[in-house]
Amino acid sequence: MSGIASVSFVARRAAQKERVRILYRRALRETLNWAVHRHLFYPDADALRERFEANRKVEDVETIDRLIADGEASYNKWRHPDPYIVPWAPGGSKFNRNPVPPEGIEIVYDYGKEEAELV
Repeated sequence: MSGIASVSFVARRAAQKERVRILYRRALRETLNWAVHRHLFYPDADALRERFEANRKVEDVETIDRLIADGEASYNKWRHPDPYIVPWAPGGSKFNRNPVPPEGIEIVYDYGKEEAELV
């Protein structure tokens, strides 16, 4: 029985580590939505890292689950209502700004050289 219990414990800890990693990465990306400029972002990112590092030595799996649940609730509470999207990324202001030309229209890229050919 102890072998099964230890396997279950290891699997649970691995799942917790994955959830913490995902939560940290999502929270770090969300911090960029609140502080777009890097000189504003770095102190916020350091504070976020300190919050995660403060609980690094916790070993009790129930406490870890509670901390993860609290962290996810805090993340969902403080999500930005209008997240920053890079302009050329999908959903950005420049994404697909210029539509594809309709069929039958020929685009000439000679930039004025076509007039010299007529003479």
